[in-house]
Amino acid sequence: MAEELSFPTGIGTSTPDTISLLGQDLAADLMGQVGFGELAFWLVTRRRPTSSEVRVFEAVLVALADHGFTPTAIAARLTYLSAPESIQGALAAGLLGGGSRFLGVTEDCGRFLASLLEGAGDEPDYDAIALEAVRQAKAERRFVPGLGHPVHKEEDPRTPVLIRIASEEGLRGPHLQLFEAIGRVHPDVLGRRLPLNGAGVCGAALADLGLPIDLLRGFALLARAAGLLGHLAEERRRPLGMEIYRTVDRNAVYEP
Repeated sequence: MAEELSFPTGIGTSTPDTISLLGQDLAADLMGQVGFGELAFWLVTRRRPTSSEVRVFEAVLVALADHGFTPTAIAARLTYLSAPESIQGALAAGLLGGGSRFLGVTEDCGRFLASLLEGAGDEPDYDAIALEAVRQAKAERRFVPGLGHPVHKEEDPRTPVLIRIASEEGLRGPHLQLFEAIGRVHPDVLGRRLPLNGAGVCGAALADLGLPIDLLRGFALLARAAGLLGHLAEERRRPLGMEIYRTVDRNAVYEP
């Protein structure tokens, strides 16, 4: 007798008459009543977020949506130039560039802070933990995730705003507090002041929301997908991909 196959899921399913998502009737209970950010949070955590959590979470998504002509946007535009019939390919090309230098810092910072807080107790000394972490990073010649920015040399404008929003909503938790402590103590170790960057503060905020550390980069990619779609829409209206390609091609130097 053949073994009966079973593929359990708690996400969604459908019948000829209904669509169910997260145990809700999609058409009757969710459409027009649940925002996309709220739904994304719900899909991952399997619990409906509070209005405070939604505000912080969506502030993170907005903060990470677009930063101009980054490599992710250029990759998407050039892929669209090469294959205009493949919007999905252009989006995918942009998202594939989300790594340690662009977008990945969100996860890297959240992971870094979470590791520092392991075993720290209920009332951690954030400044002491931050000081030791920065000293160790300097000794090992490693970057501190979330510290410094190539454009915003004094202050990343996203950082104080997100901290304020989290504070207003009662969600300025240990990860954000430790991140702020790194901002306070690092000049004494490094001999110069660097800004706490927006990608890092987003990682701290997402970690304080209790989201899985291993999925934080996924939320950064979720946000960037909107920005990339905007770039592709602009590429259709006002093409730049060909000029980007030609500029590189005309200035290429062959060195056999």
